[in-house]
Amino acid sequence: QVQLVESGGGSVQAGGSLRLSCAAPGITFIRGFMAWFRQAPGKEREGVAAISVGGSRTYYADSVKGRFTIFRDIAKNTLYLQMNGLKPEDTAMYYCAADLVATTWWSLGYKYWGQGTQVTVSS
Repeated sequence: QVQLVESGGGSVQAGGSLRLSCAAPGITFIRGFMAWFRQAPGKEREGVAAISVGGSRTYYADSVKGRFTIFRDIAKNTLYLQMNGLKPEDTAMYYCAADLVATTWWSLGYKYWGQGTQVTVSS
């Protein structure tokens, strides 16, 4: 059963915006942090942003602070990533992750992962 499904990726020019969504149809209740990660070709997967269970705490990688916003709709069990001011270096496959079981949000220690959605930013 598919547990996390990302959508909203695409191709945009530098300076443009995209909103990624992550639905969790296969998970009844998410107990821990949710996050977005990305992985560019030839690079390691890196944490982009994370949000606490209730949505009151958010965390961002320095490279996206001020440009990206993570938020969640608890009633819809859906996570979002609003990306503004996109840069070519934001080009990557973006992954949704849920239920942090590690001690740091930027680690890969999440119980659930999606299949990814591609974001391509041209200059």
